[in-house]
Amino acid sequence: MTADSYDDGLVALDRRAITLRRYHFPSGTSKVIPLSAVRDYRAEPLGMLTHRFRIWGSSDLRRWLPLDIRRPMRSTLITLDLDGDSWPHPAFTPADPESFQALLDHLLANRR
Repeated sequence: MTADSYDDGLVALDRRAITLRRYHFPSGTSKVIPLSAVRDYRAEPLGMLTHRFRIWGSSDLRRWLPLDIRRPMRSTLITLDLDGDSWPHPAFTPADPESFQALLDHLLANRR
């Protein structure tokens, strides 16, 4: 990870896009979301009922989570709010949520 990018192997973020690897079921292909399409995001702690044990897919039909076998050990769920009718909302659990959120806040505040 550098100062202007984040990559933990499953989630990548740079000035242009957020890439969620192993997103699509059953192919496991990536979803690339242009940063210009991100209106906002919500971060919440993973609890027993908030997708902690959902390895791939959705528990509530409002969010879709990419394949992540380490999710039960993660702490924070990020849900994106995108332009248009993005349903279900992409959601994921970055390995280093503090670094990811700091960079995303910086990039969203400085986009043109």
